[in-house]
Amino acid sequence: MRILVIGSGLMGPAAAYNALSDPRVTQVLLCDAQPEQIDAARARLARLPGGDRLDTAVLDLSDQAAAVRTLAGFDAVLAALPRSAIPLGIQAAVAAGVPYVDLSWPPDDQVPALQQRVESSGSLVIPGCGLEPGLTEIMARFLAEKLDRVDELHIKCGGIPAVPSGPLGYKIVFGGRQLPLREQEARLVDDGALMPVPRYSDTEPAVFDGVGEVEAWHEGFMPWLLDLEPLKALKRGTQKTVRWPGYAARATLLKELGLLSQEPVDVGAARVAPKQLLDAVLYPRVRMEDGERDIVVLRVEASGQKDGLPRRYQVEMVDRFDEGLGFTAMARTTAFTGAIVARMAARGEIGARGWLTPEKVITGPLLSRLVSELRELGITFSVKTESVELL
Repeated sequence: MRILVIGSGLMGPAAAYNALSDPRVTQVLLCDAQPEQIDAARARLARLPGGDRLDTAVLDLSDQAAAVRTLAGFDAVLAALPRSAIPLGIQAAVAAGVPYVDLSWPPDDQVPALQQRVESSGSLVIPGCGLEPGLTEIMARFLAEKLDRVDELHIKCGGIPAVPSGPLGYKIVFGGRQLPLREQEARLVDDGALMPVPRYSDTEPAVFDGVGEVEAWHEGFMPWLLDLEPLKALKRGTQKTVRWPGYAARATLLKELGLLSQEPVDVGAARVAPKQLLDAVLYPRVRMEDGERDIVVLRVEASGQKDGLPRRYQVEMVDRFDEGLGFTAMARTTAFTGAIVARMAARGEIGARGWLTPEKVITGPLLSRLVSELRELGITFSVKTESVELL
């Protein structure tokens, strides 16, 4: 089994390591457009088990002909790319006839055309197969299917520095140089319909064991969850991001000041997008420094009826920086998830084809395998049940 990983930043090396840990994988090719980044990732992975089966190559996805030649012959592709580059990765994989799993999601305005291309070609593309989107939606379906009727679904998830610091009490734990801040409205589900809601609003406290109190605010309900049969009559649904307390107020202030806008404004003789300027100014203050650690928390709650009585289910996970291997909690929960699913696709265990979000395919035995493999890596999920009994 041969796995190709595109992207050698924070996520790609973790995905490559996970693939190399599988003795059935005979080769992992780690690619990136930045040679120095590849060299750093190779030096790091060469010291870990399975490093002798790792190869690296410079790959510029804008050269589609070369990209197709590189991808051809591999059993699956796992991509850890910036959003803007994801369409090129999908197009190359479709042309090469290789199953493609992406940790993130392409720009929304490009999704319809990409989806049509994937569906018409009979390819397999699984976008948003990391932590969120990814594990959060997989667990949402898992809980929804335990109920006879789902009334409410609430998701809370986020990566935070183990110790809050800096102007936002936050550090960039996913990788890249851009803060995950947006001015667009978020979404919630009200009486079965998606409704807009101000991003960073409706802040609520949440407590996780071993972490303490954090806050959660509206980031946006994933609309494709409503395609699932158990959730088509959902009355209330929210999907909130978790940060240390105070973050939402600071983000709201930046939003109200117009600093999250992507529309260029005149600054002297130049035109500059405020968000790009904000990223450039803040990056040195919000990047993860050597010695800093992160935490990932996840909580999914579904409530409704089971056997005619009210019932609520909850899945929870807390993961921390791996001191032994040096992988962040965000890389572990995101990249390991995608790499495990990519190997499922490589082995032919996912029979469906088309544009498929993870929760549509990772169910039943495949869900059990995913949870089992994550458990072996120290990533565990707890399930709680609350029910009402009649006297």
